[in-house]
Amino acid sequence: MNDSLKMSIMKENWGKVDDKDVFLFTLKNKNGIVVKITNYGGIITSILTPDAQGKMGDIVLGYDSLKGYLAATPYFGAIVGRYANRIAKGTFKLDNKVYKLAVNNGNNSLHGGIKGFDKVVWEARKINDSTGVGLVLTYMSKDGEEGYPGNLYIVVTYMLNPSDELKTTIEAKTDKPTPVNLCNHTYFNLNEAKTSILGHRLMINASRYTVVNDELIPTGEFRPVIGTPMDFNDFHEVGSRIDKVKGGYDHNYVLNKNEKELSLAAVILDTVSGRIFNIRTTQPGVQFYSGNFLDGTIKGKGGKVYKQHWGMCLETQHFPDSPNQRSFPNTILKPGETFNEVTVYRFGVKKCD
Repeated sequence: MNDSLKMSIMKENWGKVDDKDVFLFTLKNKNGIVVKITNYGGIITSILTPDAQGKMGDIVLGYDSLKGYLAATPYFGAIVGRYANRIAKGTFKLDNKVYKLAVNNGNNSLHGGIKGFDKVVWEARKINDSTGVGLVLTYMSKDGEEGYPGNLYIVVTYMLNPSDELKTTIEAKTDKPTPVNLCNHTYFNLNEAKTSILGHRLMINASRYTVVNDELIPTGEFRPVIGTPMDFNDFHEVGSRIDKVKGGYDHNYVLNKNEKELSLAAVILDTVSGRIFNIRTTQPGVQFYSGNFLDGTIKGKGGKVYKQHWGMCLETQHFPDSPNQRSFPNTILKPGETFNEVTVYRFGVKKCD
């Protein structure tokens, strides 16, 4: 029996938003890995992987129903954009014109504004072929939406393959020059949110990070991580030095890589469950966020209370505030060009002493 016959994708009604149907799709591979995705916000609602004893468990934060995601949510599992991360003061200049965006994070614009891509209903199409099972999501962001110029057509493809990999491909085209920075914003907890992520061991393949001010806006400086609490070139527990980082980790790491190369970005290991996964990406950076703003007010799946540091994000992306930072990699997409970035998550287990 070939692998495609051992894999499945199911679709169920999950509600309505803006008079549009919302569905929940369940992807399963031959090894029992399960990924659940909704076309509302392109949200990954659940990822089930085995621990070292073979027991399946959910390793991402989220809610049991659509209702939770419609309330105030810290972007659990969503595709964020048109510009992921922050743009200083919600303004940027392009072709001698100043654009003003919604300010929704102090003085700044965050993750696309008031109604970013995480809060819209995407068109969805299932895939089931020899490479795996997956979901193609499409959305047209109209010229002027949240203050951004140009009609932007986005295609997000999630593919779960027989090798226990979840591949995310994000493509976009525009009819006017516009800033584009798109990524997934899943919160991971490899111990099924039984404890915080402070005991998780993390490696990030980056020698530098972008220094930020008190509003988490880059100053423009690239600073070496060596000899500092920011250094994860070797495995460190997330919590081992977090008290030396003001406010906790919420920083963009400059990945060690050649441009557009699909290469290793990070590895997360939980020695309690034995779960491990690595992230490869074509993106130039990864934002490591240690769940600093989770404050115990959110009840997630199964009624679990998500306290501070109960989840961590590794958002593969371009750098924050790039439209205002000339030294950063370009994020302006022009007509005739295609934004195309790939991120691959590979799940596994590691026997731990």
